[in-house]
Amino acid sequence: QLHLVESGGGLVQPGGSLRLSCTASGVSLDELAIGWFRQVPGQAREAIACLASPGGSTNYASSVKGRSSISRDNAKNAVDLEMSGLKPEDTAVYYCAAVKAGPDELLLIRQCVGPVPGLDASSLDFFSWGPGIQVTVSS
Repeated sequence: QLHLVESGGGLVQPGGSLRLSCTASGVSLDELAIGWFRQVPGQAREAIACLASPGGSTNYASSVKGRSSISRDNAKNAVDLEMSGLKPEDTAVYYCAAVKAGPDELLLIRQCVGPVPGLDASSLDFFSWGPGIQVTVSS
């Protein structure tokens, strides 16, 4: 059974950078599509970066595009998200999710292309989720 854990969060100053890692156990990530999401209390969980199954593409939400990079680290069975130019509005709990290739992957990627009206990703219990990690951007 797939088990995901996020790491690398914490307190970061505005303008700073961080690297979040999503490390898996139980299943190899290299055949799965991965997404990074974030959620602010009282708001829907939103996708910010997606990585399609091997041979696919990356997609980023407009809020992080140009200052984020998602990549696989197959040696560690992990997917990393690097973010720079952090802003206070990046403060949130960050989650990673994994899905198999197919319709679930299409739904994952669709969320990174743009918000899906009425969809809160936290309701997608057929996605495999990590427990989440807090990122706080503050001076």
